[in-house]
Amino acid sequence: MGNVVLVTGVARQLGGRFVRRIQRDPDVDRVIGVDAVAPEHHLGDAEFLKADIRHPAIARVLAETGVDTVVHMDINGTPLHSRGGRASVKETNVIGTMQLLGACQKAPAVQRVVIKSSTSVYGSAPRDPAVFTENTPPKSLPSGGFAKDTVEVEGYVRGFARRRPDVAVCVLRFANILGPSADSPLAEYFALPVLPTVLGYDPRLQFVHEDDAIEVLRIAASEPRRGTLNSGTFNIAGDGVLLLSQVSRRLGRPTLPLFLPTVTWAGTVLRSLGITDFSPEQIRMLTHGRVVETTQMRETLGFHPAYTTAETFAEFARGRGPGLLPPASLARTVDRLAGVLPARRGPSQ
Repeated sequence: MGNVVLVTGVARQLGGRFVRRIQRDPDVDRVIGVDAVAPEHHLGDAEFLKADIRHPAIARVLAETGVDTVVHMDINGTPLHSRGGRASVKETNVIGTMQLLGACQKAPAVQRVVIKSSTSVYGSAPRDPAVFTENTPPKSLPSGGFAKDTVEVEGYVRGFARRRPDVAVCVLRFANILGPSADSPLAEYFALPVLPTVLGYDPRLQFVHEDDAIEVLRIAASEPRRGTLNSGTFNIAGDGVLLLSQVSRRLGRPTLPLFLPTVTWAGTVLRSLGITDFSPEQIRMLTHGRVVETTQMRETLGFHPAYTTAETFAEFARGRGPGLLPPASLARTVDRLAGVLPARRGPSQ
C-alpha cells in the first residue's frame, strides 16, 4: 500500500497544481483534496471532499480515509473569490490550522505533516538583520494581518510536534511565490500601471517560482532521500535578491515615490476599491524588505531551486505583458533619480 495524502486548500491554483503533481509520485496510492468550496480546476484522479477545516468534522475525514500524510496549504493572505473578507481568512488560517492539527493528533495513522508557511513570520522592521536564518528571532513581531496569522499557526505546529513526537513535521517558510499564474497580493501590486513606493527606500526582495514551490512541497511530503532530512523548519527562496527599483525597471512600470503616511493612505484606497490588497504588512515589506538564508534548504532538505529570484521574476513579468514605459528608458530614468536621491535601505543593510 502506498501513502494516503490529504491536501488542504485545493481550490486555489497552487493547491490544485500540487495535487496533480503528488498523485504521479510512485509511492502515493491515494490523494484526497479538501476545501470549503469546490475547485474550478481539475484535480486529476484525486478525490475531492468539500469540508471546512475550521469545523471538527475534519477529524472524521482523517479517521475514515486512513490518511498518513497531511499537506496543509490552506494558509493564505487573501480570500478566495467570494469566501469572505479578512476575518474569514484569519479564521481559516488560525482556527482551521488548530482544528486540523487537533484532528491529526487524534489520528494514529498520520505519520507526516507538511505546513506551507511564510517568511512573513520574520516581519519587516527598520532594525532587522540583513539576512534571517530559521533561528533568528524577529526584532519586532508582526502585529496583524497574514504575518501575525503565520506566527500563530507556527505556534500551534510546535505544540502539535511536542504532543506527537512520532510524527515528522516539516514547516516550509516560503518567500513570495511568483509565476505566470500567481494570484497573490504582491502579484496584484506589480500589476498596477504605476507602483506606489515609500520615498527614500529601495527594499531587497526574494521570490520563489511556482514550479519550485510545488517540487519542495513534494519533497517535504515524501520519505527523505539518503543524506537529507525533511523534518524541521526551512526557509524557501530562490538564489539572489532584487531591489524594488530593479523590479519596476524589468516590468516597465514607473514608480511613484510617496511619504509613508501617503502610501498607507493609498493602500487603504486601493483596498476599498478592490484593486489590490495593499495591506500595512505589505507596505512594511516594500519599505524595509526581507531576505532569508537558505543554507538549510540546500544542505539538510536537499532542495535546490531550479529558478533564481531574478529568473522567477522574469517568468512572472513575461506573463504580465509590457508596462507603460520601455524597460531600457525606465532604467535610465531611475538611474538618474538614484544619483540625485540616494536610496535608503535601513541601518543593517
